[in-house]
Amino acid sequence: MTALASLLKDERATQALDHDWWYRAHEGQRPSDTDWRVWLYMGGRGAGKTRAGAEWVREQVFEHGKRRIALIGPTISDVREVMIEGPSGLRNIGPNDEQPKYSPSRRRLEWANGAEGFVFSAEDPDSLRGPQFDAAWGDEIGAWHRAQECWDMLMFGLRLGDNPQICATTTPRSTELIRKLVKADNVVITRANTFANKDNLSPSFLEAVQNTYCGTRLGRQEIDGELIDDPKGALWLRSQIETNRTINKDSEFQRIVVAIDPPASKGVNADTCGIIAAGLTVQGKGVVLADASVQGLRPLDWAGRASSLANEYGGAEIIAEANQGGEMVRDVLETAGCTAPIRLVHARLNKAARAAPVAALYAQDKISHAGTFPALEDQMCLFGSDVSSGSPDRVDALVWAMTILMLEKSMLPPRVRRV
Repeated sequence: MTALASLLKDERATQALDHDWWYRAHEGQRPSDTDWRVWLYMGGRGAGKTRAGAEWVREQVFEHGKRRIALIGPTISDVREVMIEGPSGLRNIGPNDEQPKYSPSRRRLEWANGAEGFVFSAEDPDSLRGPQFDAAWGDEIGAWHRAQECWDMLMFGLRLGDNPQICATTTPRSTELIRKLVKADNVVITRANTFANKDNLSPSFLEAVQNTYCGTRLGRQEIDGELIDDPKGALWLRSQIETNRTINKDSEFQRIVVAIDPPASKGVNADTCGIIAAGLTVQGKGVVLADASVQGLRPLDWAGRASSLANEYGGAEIIAEANQGGEMVRDVLETAGCTAPIRLVHARLNKAARAAPVAALYAQDKISHAGTFPALEDQMCLFGSDVSSGSPDRVDALVWAMTILMLEKSMLPPRVRRV
């Protein structure tokens, strides 16, 4: 063999090894060889979940002859930007001649061998009615908006071939769907923390998250990849929030408010400014409509953000806690151009005492969330527990909104409006 031929052979061998995913994957990125219908990979941030899901799909296409693959993410944009076009997505792995083409207008991925990937959003479960598949990949299922509905529709469509399977990748969150999957018999589970994939991550990132979050509840979830359930003593349960989640966009409301819990300080190290929009339906049910809370902005900036949210809901009344700033809170809002009616409220009870009646309304199924609000819901499900820390700004704003809408005796005359 000539030196050139030997060199070419070595290069081909190196390229083949580069694309031999299972040779380089860590343990959490490999499903077991047992018989399963669902592979649930729960990992910390940067643990290689997207790469594992994309490589599994590639294997289904080129080694197992799968031809119709469902690709589901929290939104259509997430599927395209992460699962397909992302650095570890389907169009950036494997040899060049195996990489698929994506048609955004058709929401379809096409491989040269005839296999197709069909793009869906967890916001629209009904789009999964009708199509059928022999494999599926669901990414970040812990952030799916209508998780159980979407999962159910997917299961009905996963009916082609001898062994249709789904790969589900996610940072663990204690949602109803994930809790069910963890207990199911036909599910195989792998786990990995962020540091399992350290060779592919920035050393400065690893140092920063280790120093900041190591040992915290958030760190256990987002770095260690632990599935953490509701802590003892918390006023809210995730099961209550999940059970009453809705995305009904045609609700009629008697009243809509935007509640603000202003930070006592300003600057990059200031507390978060809690900004929550909520409404009271004509049937008397409270609905959380939006969480626009923000940290680190100047007073005029958060005031402008709250004002814009109030305008979005037709000039909704702004409710602002004034214990810290008094009339200055009103002045800041008006200086920011707020034209909505402003009402200042003062807390006379401590946070827990004010929150308890609102938590009771959740327990009675009288309040629902019109969407998924992870930061708010995480704060709610820690509030009152022994692991709660920091200022519960989002919860404070939520409590003010629901107190005014549902617990205050002097209700304003009803005004029916749609969102």
